[in-house]
Amino acid sequence: MRYAIVIEKGESNYAAYVPDLLGCVATGETVEETEREIRAAIDLHLRGMREDGLPIPQPSVQVEYIDLAA
Repeated sequence: MRYAIVIEKGESNYAAYVPDLLGCVATGETVEETEREIRAAIDLHLRGMREDGLPIPQPSVQVEYIDLAA
């Protein structure tokens, strides 16, 4: 599966979340660290859902960028 993630810059770190997996979040000092942490969080989140017998949500969020003239 391929889930979209959102990475946001905070005052002193980065935070990431997965719109299709409510409550699946991670933080890191760099974008790269945050990406590693959200991968681990997704794995743990999905494993926990399977153990609890919950259905795994299919990826549904689509990410696009729009260029605007300044």
